[in-house]
Amino acid sequence: MTRYVVLLRGVNVGGVTVRMAELRELLESRGFAGVTTVLASGNALVTSDATGAEVKADIEAALRERFGYDAWVQVLTVDALRAIVEAYPFARARDGWHDYVMFVLDAGVATALLACELDPAHEQAAAGDGVVYWTVPKGDTLDSVLGKATGKAAYKPHLTVRNVNTLEKLLA
Repeated sequence: MTRYVVLLRGVNVGGVTVRMAELRELLESRGFAGVTTVLASGNALVTSDATGAEVKADIEAALRERFGYDAWVQVLTVDALRAIVEAYPFARARDGWHDYVMFVLDAGVATALLACELDPAHEQAAAGDGVVYWTVPKGDTLDSVLGKATGKAAYKPHLTVRNVNTLEKLLA
């Protein structure tokens, strides 16, 4: 049995509402054990003997069927998430700054994001293992160069972003 972290993209924003109690119920009905949801932004932990790819396909299909939206999730092991958080390359918890991890399924999307011309005094990005690390001043997330880039429709199936504080809660 493997403990997985499941990150849903785009829930509880833009008209897609998935209550965490409903998510927990749905995941349990699919046979996942030890289901826990964290915060109200589409984060869950499940235990399964299926592969990560099988877990991903199962959850995406279940979400589409139950909630009627184009569901995209990212699934990784708890150990993989821990390694990603531990590798965060920027100073953490700076006053006035957000620390993010972009989980990117498509290497071409990661390359495109990392090619954005950033003002390092305003935001910074760095490549990681299947992720792009990002730091940006609070209040500027959506209006920053990378914030705007992550909103591209073509990236939706391949990308989800989480604050490092949220990832630490998933690991706690």
